[in-house]
Amino acid sequence: MANVKDLRNVVLLGHGSAGKTSLAESILHKSGTINRLGTIDDKSTTSDYDEEEKQRGHSLYSSLLYLSYENKTINLIDTPGYPDFIGAALMSVPAADTAVIVISAAAGIELNTRKHFAAASNANKARILVINKMDADNADLRELVAQIQETFGPQCRCANLPSDDKKSVIDCIVNAEGQSSVMEVAQAHTDLLESVIEADDALMESYLGGEEISAEKISEVFVKALVAGTVIPIVFTNARDEIGTTELLDILVRYAPSPEEATPAVLFDGDKKTEIKPDPNGPLAGMVFRVGFDARSNMKYGSIRIFSGKLDSGTSLLINDARKALRPGHPLKMQGGETKEVEAGTCGDIITLAKIDELSLGDLVHDGKCSGKFELPAIPRPMFALALEPASRGDENKLSSALDKLCDEDACFKVSRDAQTKELVINGLGDLHLRIMLAKMENRYKVSVNTKPPKIPYRETITAKADGHYRHKKQTGGAGQFGEVYLRVEPAERDSDPSLIYSWDIFGGTIPGQYEPAILKGVHDVMDSGIVAGFPMQDIKVSVYDGKHHPVDSKEVAFRAAGKGAFIDALEKAKPVLLEPIVNMEITVPADNMGDITGDLSSRRGRVTGQEMLPGNMVNIFAQVPLSEVANYNSQLKSVTGGQGSYSMELSHYEPTPPNIQQQVIAQYKKERESE
Repeated sequence: MANVKDLRNVVLLGHGSAGKTSLAESILHKSGTINRLGTIDDKSTTSDYDEEEKQRGHSLYSSLLYLSYENKTINLIDTPGYPDFIGAALMSVPAADTAVIVISAAAGIELNTRKHFAAASNANKARILVINKMDADNADLRELVAQIQETFGPQCRCANLPSDDKKSVIDCIVNAEGQSSVMEVAQAHTDLLESVIEADDALMESYLGGEEISAEKISEVFVKALVAGTVIPIVFTNARDEIGTTELLDILVRYAPSPEEATPAVLFDGDKKTEIKPDPNGPLAGMVFRVGFDARSNMKYGSIRIFSGKLDSGTSLLINDARKALRPGHPLKMQGGETKEVEAGTCGDIITLAKIDELSLGDLVHDGKCSGKFELPAIPRPMFALALEPASRGDENKLSSALDKLCDEDACFKVSRDAQTKELVINGLGDLHLRIMLAKMENRYKVSVNTKPPKIPYRETITAKADGHYRHKKQTGGAGQFGEVYLRVEPAERDSDPSLIYSWDIFGGTIPGQYEPAILKGVHDVMDSGIVAGFPMQDIKVSVYDGKHHPVDSKEVAFRAAGKGAFIDALEKAKPVLLEPIVNMEITVPADNMGDITGDLSSRRGRVTGQEMLPGNMVNIFAQVPLSEVANYNSQLKSVTGGQGSYSMELSHYEPTPPNIQQQVIAQYKKERESE
């Protein structure tokens, strides 16, 4: 078991195809952990062990690795880089103390580079930037360094530089001499030194006083500077040829913080905020940051970062505020798809538990001596949707079980049964995300489904005041049914809560009060199903003001029918209309695409409500758009921006639907009713 000060927890972040998995493989090989360097092309990397990953040639899930180097243990989390799989990357950030953000020298700063850097910054993690593929033919390394400093700040300093032939790198931490096509080594050394000593007032004072700062003193304060964020080292690698890998390993073991030196984890319990001290003898406190299922056995795995205490097979394990303790079994260390039993997981380490179905992403695991919740990264809301049904009858239970497992694994995959449309709807971050989830469901759980775009959740309302009347009279051989209702409807304020504002204005007992609930049920029958196109109604005031009853034949069923009939009669006179959902959108695109995007939004009946310039020549566009116009916006945005755009949206309000679109929706509704 490693000592806390000898542990390094590192997450590899960055956009897809930047080379994170190749870098992880190179780190394992250079440290002697594996004896053969695997590659993406021959599907032999330690990280991408899943068949779906091998087939597609890129990571889909976070992968756990560990290695020993210079008497230090490094836990490495390799994460997927494509925007559709950002959930796994974001959930891995709290488990690490250092974020290594990998940038392709050829592609430069991409969409997820920014998002991952922001997530690591918001979580107060030490950050290191790796410019990989430094030998790429079209790479302008000098320009890329300038772009990094413009986008992420002047504290981004070169800790090493590529030699002129790009066959090696030059250490700028200890060296003040040398040549590189990117910049002068002396300049890089000075810039780095000035950023490092910002973290130490006494050292800064000595430096400004003209004192020579020794390499030993720089080394002493480097970890502090990295944690404080006064320096973000830039290092160069060519992972495939294993150039710069050893130098990166040296930086990780010498300068990356141990759990003792990193920003402590925090538990929130109501208004109470508790920092978790990394104490091996303290109470157990850990966070579940990864959940997976074995492709062959479907065994559930939950991976945990232990912030305090110790976890072994004898631990009485509690999850969140549960009162019943569990026996965790033997802790495991994961090396890609392989597992190895260990005696215990100790403070600062990352371990995995098997066969504990209760574990979910973000859970607090403890021994009863602490409580609260971890603040999790902001996970993008999955808005790309598909409605689905099992391809084979009788597969409903299998489908439900498979979807539950997929939701357990991925924080950005959601399943719901739309109460309004009665459809089973899955939500993800894009078309690729959902296609891969469905492929996994078919390959792993043997469940096939039919999919279609989900129905837009329209609503119905009225625009005028009107009265309604209905007499329900039914006489058969035995007892009859009688109920008569007069009521009045008028529009309420848009998006009223509750959606129906009801009043009982009967005087003189023309309808006994005992029938009021039945009349209200009849009204709600119509509120739920609508009268225009089968959608629920909202923003309506109704007043029941008169009626008649019969001392023998009046029954609840009669007044329910009378209430329903009178309500329909009034609604038909009150100029009913269809309402469509309007969503708030925040769209991030390169500034060069701003005109294309705003023009496209206008063509979709959208209203641009604001703009905000971002570093790195990016812009945020804020808009309100009908949901029906952007239900599949993902593919359009990718097409216009070359994959550099991203968006989020959430429901804002409902507005009357234009007459031409209302007619289309009504026609479709009638067609569906006839086919039934």
